[in-house]
Amino acid sequence: MIFACNSFEHGQLRIVDSLSAGADERKPNQKERNMKKSLALVAGVAVLLLAAATVRTLAAGESITITGEGKCAKCALKETKECQNVIQTEKDGKKVNYFLVANDVSKEFHGKLCKESKKVTATGTVKEVDGKLEITATKIELAAQ
Repeated sequence: MIFACNSFEHGQLRIVDSLSAGADERKPNQKERNMKKSLALVAGVAVLLLAAATVRTLAAGESITITGEGKCAKCALKETKECQNVIQTEKDGKKVNYFLVANDVSKEFHGKLCKESKKVTATGTVKEVDGKLEITATKIELAAQ
């Protein structure tokens, strides 16, 4: 649709094409472009987190050996209601607690750690449960001083 507009002040006849005037409204504005970029960023981060969780789950089945300070989670750390072995290590300047799953190996070794902390080495599989790292130990021994 074309409209003719007579401008008396300038003595000119202006023709306005209403279809081309609306075309600017159809172009994505800056806000829409930012929203699309943000959505793409969020989707990318979600994919990376999913990939990291998958790798961690797959790696959980591997047997590892950790060395650290063996303590009782109840008596020394005051983190549990019942006695449980914990091996405290340091990773990237932060203390990391590995709670030992109650199995025959862990129960047999607990008497050595309940009243005093000792440097220990444990071998087993690690998994994360409720935000805590748990190791199912197949072998625990006092570490060489």
